[in-house]
Amino acid sequence: MRAFEDLFEGRELSPAQARELQSMLSSLGEMAREGTSVGDLKIANAALGEMAEAFRVFRPYRRIRKITMFGSARTKPEDPVYILARDLAASLAAAGWMVVTGAGPGIMAAGLEGAGREHAFGVNIRLPHEEDANPFIAQDPKLVEMRYFFTRKLMLIKESHAYAVLPGGFGTQDESFELLTLLQTGKAEPAPVVMVETPGGTYWHGWLRFLEEQAIAPGWVSPDDRALFKVTNTMEEASAEILGFYRNYHSIRWVGDLLVLRVQVEPSKAELADLNRRFADIVARGSIRTAAPFPPERNDYPELPRLAFRFDRFHYARLRLLIDAINECTG
Repeated sequence: MRAFEDLFEGRELSPAQARELQSMLSSLGEMAREGTSVGDLKIANAALGEMAEAFRVFRPYRRIRKITMFGSARTKPEDPVYILARDLAASLAAAGWMVVTGAGPGIMAAGLEGAGREHAFGVNIRLPHEEDANPFIAQDPKLVEMRYFFTRKLMLIKESHAYAVLPGGFGTQDESFELLTLLQTGKAEPAPVVMVETPGGTYWHGWLRFLEEQAIAPGWVSPDDRALFKVTNTMEEASAEILGFYRNYHSIRWVGDLLVLRVQVEPSKAELADLNRRFADIVARGSIRTAAPFPPERNDYPELPRLAFRFDRFHYARLRLLIDAINECTG
């Protein structure tokens, strides 16, 4: 305990912070006792250092909505897809959002160009065959440099409230399917995902046909999981889908076994009854009810109304549909 106190130099920590930090130190002790190899220690040390730096950079902006944009690094500035990505980023920046990309060329540059430096974040991956961060984020304090793809993807997903995916190669497909898997399994908080291409484009429509014919039809993916994303062909449609997700819904957290949804406008009694009728299948027991802020939420938007229920922790696509229904409530 003395070593723990000396390490943090008397800094006041909450009980939860102290518990997690002590657990981290315990994990370090386990690695030391097990004789973990130097190579493995280097991986753990570098990954922790990268995450600590990213947490530091993002921390002052945690309450600002952000969108992460994925897409090909090979997209040229004159390509209509680049222009669409740039315009979508500019539209969201004008609405007060910040834009996060991988900081490289192509769609990553398009997103940051459209956002403008003030609204831009870059999470760059160091690769031997690629150049430094694009000029729209280079030397900016909101640029994070990373060695590992897994820490980079963690930050690109963890810090954002929406995602736009534009056409791309293996990396884009990897990011798309990992994102959808995290949403499908509840490992990422509910958020809008738009698959964006230009009018008349076939990239995402072909991808959607593959998904429906080769994954949904055989039963590998539930039909409800279609609710986790939307294929769009215009900047306006993509922007409306993203902003519409937060029309009434605000945020989410667990309090014990209750899932708490914070909203801007509390549903009327008739609207609440309709929500209970339509979504009874995802309520483990009891009902969806209005609630005041719970004690653990005392610093988390206490001014907002709440809906609380015992979610079955399985049907996350149905939870997304519940949020869509909440967004139609007018109180």
